[in-house]
Amino acid sequence: MTDAERDVMEYDIVTVGAGPAGLSFAIRLKQLNPELSVCVIEKASTVGAHILSGAVIEPGPLDELLPGWRDNPPPICVPAKEDELWHLNKTGGRKFPLVPPGMQNHGNFIVSLGAMCAWLAPQAEALGVEIYPGFAASETLHDDSGAVVGVRIGDMGIAKDGSHKPGFTQGIDIRAKVTVLAEGARGHLTKRLVRQFNLDADSDPQAYSIGIKELWQVPEGRVSPGRIVHTLGWPADNKTYAGSFLYHLENNQIALGYVSGLDYQDPEYRPWEAFQQWKNHPMIKPLLEGGSILSAGARAIVTGGWQSLPKVEMPGALLIGDTAGLLNVPKIKGTHQAIRSGMLAAEHLAGSLQSTGFDARLRDSAVMRELRQVRNIKPGFKKGLWWGLLNAAWETVSGGHSPWTLRVKPDWCSLDKLGQHEQPRHDYVERTLAPRDRLQGVYYAATEHDEDQPVHLKVADTSICVSQCAEEYDNPCARFCPAGVYEIVSEAQADGSQARRLQINAANCVHCKTCDIKDPYEIITWVTPEGGSGPNYQNL
Repeated sequence: MTDAERDVMEYDIVTVGAGPAGLSFAIRLKQLNPELSVCVIEKASTVGAHILSGAVIEPGPLDELLPGWRDNPPPICVPAKEDELWHLNKTGGRKFPLVPPGMQNHGNFIVSLGAMCAWLAPQAEALGVEIYPGFAASETLHDDSGAVVGVRIGDMGIAKDGSHKPGFTQGIDIRAKVTVLAEGARGHLTKRLVRQFNLDADSDPQAYSIGIKELWQVPEGRVSPGRIVHTLGWPADNKTYAGSFLYHLENNQIALGYVSGLDYQDPEYRPWEAFQQWKNHPMIKPLLEGGSILSAGARAIVTGGWQSLPKVEMPGALLIGDTAGLLNVPKIKGTHQAIRSGMLAAEHLAGSLQSTGFDARLRDSAVMRELRQVRNIKPGFKKGLWWGLLNAAWETVSGGHSPWTLRVKPDWCSLDKLGQHEQPRHDYVERTLAPRDRLQGVYYAATEHDEDQPVHLKVADTSICVSQCAEEYDNPCARFCPAGVYEIVSEAQADGSQARRLQINAANCVHCKTCDIKDPYEIITWVTPEGGSGPNYQNL
């Protein structure tokens, strides 16, 4: 079949991504203009299966979107009751006497963002929104002028060698007057469009962290529902931006995770191992011993903030939520910003169906005012933990009115080469808690990919991996990936010598996109695999 013979579906609006931004946008748009046809496509097998976040939410925007939601809340929704912030060393820690205002959670709720999105979806459908999980947008469609006119769904049933397997189905084209990108952090369509339309010409590069999370079932009597604990310090050194979260849920469950800034310099740093070390700290381990992991996963977190916001409109399309980069790092929250931006986009499009003017509208909104106040806090940690805390205190007291704006550099260029980095002393402990290794962690993510499909992790030149990268960085992809996707293997040759090559275990991928961000040569590109592939997170 030629492209001209592809099936075509037409809508007023197509939204890529059924996360909090995309679903809130669709709900608000149908509330304002029920006559519009709205389609939401989602690459996960079910809505919420690829969603992972802490997550503590500020309820204000949700109150506005769905005023009666508290009468029928999401399945995991625990009122926040107490906040703690600790600085850890290897054997103990000290509790900060005060929790910074931005991290205080009185009136907020601990939720599973995946479960919340699964809860939002039927409410959108009840308004007439059509939601299609299991359909991955592989590319954007453009008219003769270059304007975005929709998306193309990836073909299904293609073998690794490019041949068509039995049951091959050609992807359809979904055409729309406006395309809304709500892909989350480091969306692969957004990445292309930013370059194509030069949307970041007037902004700093985007920055990211990797968040790794687990949900535990623990023995009776250890959980205080509503308790929220964050830590700084060990196991990270003072030059590495990192910290943890631990949220007490109901039913003897605990959500916990570790966040590492992808601007780290140490080429030997292992984000997944840092998380496992933290779990075995004397203050954390007693909570988990005797318990079991229910689900686990990882995702990129967008952290560039106000100065890294690209232009969020282009001919025929716009960006919302984490795709635009709206997370408030000091608050450790982005859901309220995602919902806000989705509602704002809906209000903008409800009458005119024109993307023009949305960028100015977003920048003049409460979404951006919030980000501007905290714009200097995350970049301040480039100079180390203690300088960053001092700078954060100043920015908090001054309300972000400093006459300067600290700049953001891309994460891929922050890694030191071997021999140039002052080796920190990784003061690690012996680990006894599950999972024992990254492959076991992949099991808890329940990730599924058909082994016989094209590899969705594109490496432009694999010869760099076994030569230049091995010499300069000792192949950091084998360490920063939380799922063991990248592996350097040796193979015996006919002459008896050993040849090294990069092996990509694409079936392990949990779609965190860290490789696309942190690779020091920018030669790794993450694209969507076949629709429905990937992790199947449960209540993360």
